[in-house]
Amino acid sequence: MSDPKTLPIGTVVPSHIAMILDGNRRWARSKGLKPWEGHYRGYLAVEKLAHSARKLGVHTFTVWAFSTENWDRPKSEVNAIMNLFRKALKEKEREFHKDKVALVHLGRKDRLPLDIQKELTRIEIETEKYKQNHIFNLAVDYGGRDEILRATQKAIDSGVKKIDEKSFEKYLDTYTQPYPNPDLFIRTSGEQRTSGLMPWQMVYAEYLFSDIHLPDFSPSDLKNAILDFSRRRRRFGGNDAVEHFKFDPKLVAKLELKWWRLGNIPQGVTLLDYSIKHLKEQFGLSKELAKKAAKFTIEAFAFGEKGKWEKAKISLKKFYRLIKNELKLAFEPEIVASMEVQMRRENGEVEETTKTHLAEVYRISLFQAAKAAHLRVLANIERNKGNWDKAEDYLEKYYSALKERIA
Repeated sequence: MSDPKTLPIGTVVPSHIAMILDGNRRWARSKGLKPWEGHYRGYLAVEKLAHSARKLGVHTFTVWAFSTENWDRPKSEVNAIMNLFRKALKEKEREFHKDKVALVHLGRKDRLPLDIQKELTRIEIETEKYKQNHIFNLAVDYGGRDEILRATQKAIDSGVKKIDEKSFEKYLDTYTQPYPNPDLFIRTSGEQRTSGLMPWQMVYAEYLFSDIHLPDFSPSDLKNAILDFSRRRRRFGGNDAVEHFKFDPKLVAKLELKWWRLGNIPQGVTLLDYSIKHLKEQFGLSKELAKKAAKFTIEAFAFGEKGKWEKAKISLKKFYRLIKNELKLAFEPEIVASMEVQMRRENGEVEETTKTHLAEVYRISLFQAAKAAHLRVLANIERNKGNWDKAEDYLEKYYSALKERIA
């Protein structure tokens, strides 16, 4: 397993991550525990996630810990949650100063217990000087509609006659923050909605929904979420600046099929010729670069046939380094070479491996890679059976699905 504290070179790290902390009670019930025990384990998970986020280069980390609707929960559970807030404020204050993190409360304070109100306000004031370094937004008694209503009332009370987006934003809870708008929104425990978290600020956020309950959501899961975010193309309503691929899916499929059918030849002019044509068409390489790339892939194939997977990985790493340098993609050659070796060892029939590999190479999300990965696996299954017509049909559909995502 890779180090959860490091990211590959070239990873685009979100400046602001917002999370809905879901699944504490479900986690507790699944283990026969009381709800408050789930909340405590969730609190421990957030401690690790917040620390990890800072280490990975995230400036602002927002957690929605208690909503305006959560007051309707049983009084004993609400009291347990409030006690957790007291514990968190007491335990984390020293860390805020040590790591230079500004604590910012999002939501209403007036309904919170008086001692919590006072502690929140005091720590906010004392850590405000760290806002340019790191921010930890704690959303407690927060609701998205409530924030907009409060902001609107503030604007009315200030006597504003005319308002636009920029002037309205100064009445929101995130005003004065360097990165008020989340780049990445994460919700744990399988729920797939925002439930009103920061509706104004999240209009261009990327969403990631995880089926993992919060207590089990680890720094490694956070790292994977950032990697998935890094692969996405954020157009903001306009064009993206990512390299576009112009290959013909039908032609590339035919070329790859010929490669497959000649795959029992360890090396030779014919195999080299087909692989050059294939790589020229798929990646838009010059003939000279395609020839170098083809030699690396043929080497990798030959080593793989002999079970020499480490040597195959070295050749694939050279291949992907060439592709990266030519196309200016952000993947790490070492990582994608390892993924391809795993794919080859699995005969290309494991969908999860294929999906991750496509997402990493072509800089698309796992969700966007899912359809193409499924078709690729079907093509490999038919190839392994020797059903060449079906394999070609699935290959063409695979390249069409891939081009839809990366063109």
